[in-house]
Amino acid sequence: MTYCVAIKLNAGLVFLSDSRTNAGLDQINTFRKMIVYEKPGDRFMVLLSAGNLSIAQSVREILQVEQLKENGDAAGTTIWNATSMFDAARVLGSAIRRVYQRDAESLKQAGMEFNVSLIFGGQIAGEGMRLFQVYSAGNFIEATPETPYFQIGESKYGKPVLDRVITPNTPLEEAAKCALVSMDSTLKSNLSVGLPLDMVVYEANSFSTDKIVCIDDNNPYFKMLHNSWGQKLREVFDSIEDPLWNGGPTEVPLRLHSQRNLPLKKISTPQEKLI
Repeated sequence: MTYCVAIKLNAGLVFLSDSRTNAGLDQINTFRKMIVYEKPGDRFMVLLSAGNLSIAQSVREILQVEQLKENGDAAGTTIWNATSMFDAARVLGSAIRRVYQRDAESLKQAGMEFNVSLIFGGQIAGEGMRLFQVYSAGNFIEATPETPYFQIGESKYGKPVLDRVITPNTPLEEAAKCALVSMDSTLKSNLSVGLPLDMVVYEANSFSTDKIVCIDDNNPYFKMLHNSWGQKLREVFDSIEDPLWNGGPTEVPLRLHSQRNLPLKKISTPQEKLI
């Protein structure tokens, strides 16, 4: 399994992925699930993948040479000449469908589904940053100010902190910290997600970045974040009062004096017999 998250902000983009791949209880492998496509001054794109590793790797290889041809266009559109991120995402969708046509039937006969999920985002000169989540069928949706981030893989553990912190106005470094906290929560609760992590932080309109890092067990910042987050959570938890059943004049009770606040109760009587 895996966990990947990407965040679109007014200030830029944040991408984070783990690298654990499980092939069985006694076989745990490491494969990078992030790839960066960069042409300085012209375009910067990042692809994150989850699902069947063989499908994801095939899509990544085909994507670099795939040409989307329409309306008699002899040259075709690739991710390297697309004039918009939308067109680049369409090329990615075409690459997925090409792999599906080649491998889906064989996978089905082997008892496996065609399962791949992708996040694709970046910026091409002439337009703003864009972020897409791409599905197994090659179709996709785009991030909006109301939904500024996407997750694929084991998303449930790391979602709450993103929902509480991330807005389009969140600063880049704060969003990077939030993404790492989201990943740490997932690592804590799910053994199928594991280090090392790959992180990229991209500043709007820069078309390149030097903020790329691989985070392993010895990374001092991630170790500090892991320890601090666990400690602060415990402190906040301890600062909340334990539930009080009746309360008092200045206390908040758990139980209110109303029948609608009581569960249904079945009372056993001597006349009743067990069947």
